[in-house]
Amino acid sequence: MPVTPTNPFKRALQNKEAQIGLWLSMASPYLSEVSATAGFDWLLIDGEHAPNTLQSTLQQLQVVAPYRAQPVVRAVEGQVALVKQLLDIGAQNLLIPMVDTPEQARLMASAVRYPPEGIRGVGSAIARASRWSLHADYLDTASDNICLLVQAETVTALANLKEIAAVDGVDGVFIGPADLAASMGHRGQPGHPEVQAAIEGAIRTIVAAGKAAGILTSDAALAHRYLALGATFVAVGVDVSLYAQAARKLAADFLGSDKPASAPGAAY
Repeated sequence: MPVTPTNPFKRALQNKEAQIGLWLSMASPYLSEVSATAGFDWLLIDGEHAPNTLQSTLQQLQVVAPYRAQPVVRAVEGQVALVKQLLDIGAQNLLIPMVDTPEQARLMASAVRYPPEGIRGVGSAIARASRWSLHADYLDTASDNICLLVQAETVTALANLKEIAAVDGVDGVFIGPADLAASMGHRGQPGHPEVQAAIEGAIRTIVAAGKAAGILTSDAALAHRYLALGATFVAVGVDVSLYAQAARKLAADFLGSDKPASAPGAAY
């Protein structure tokens, strides 16, 4: 019987190889597959701020599977039961938002491992994760091939960052600039000097702990700066933003910039 494939994204992070990604917020399997043809190293399927369900997440995992881009799934929150479902549908790389304490990080590390090392429920025989028992070694190799990434995006998380990064089973820590800015009193200003100083310090702390540091920014100069500081998984754009910008520019080129973007009375 075939053995479970190794996780190239996790191996790349362990080898400190920079991985450039794209954020998928459209909740569209069709657009996710289009994005997979672009050549990115990883694609983030967003379950926190995009209208994804377990079913639409599964569909996106399926359509990007033939391509080199590795899918990373962001859960809506750090729930043990939800983590179990995401792992069973075949997500190998998980991003857990709003992890403020080492205790939360340890719970998530336990949630992605089978007993006796963890608390993950054993149901792989009927799950896509093992290809429905095609990979007979799945129970023995799953933990080695799951990549757990946690998000530090508050002042509290940064205060606990060394302890969070030290948790066994956490492969990387992702800095959330927007929420961090809000937590620091600079809502809507992730580029504020105080926020940027905190981000740079956080990246250094994560790297010093021997873990992968990650972040999302559409600012190319900042992306290069973070990579130079040692960040290894950096998302450089968001699909919905790219589409919105391109569509609005196209309309403006032909219709002019004085046309209303919405009908009178439209709600956001």
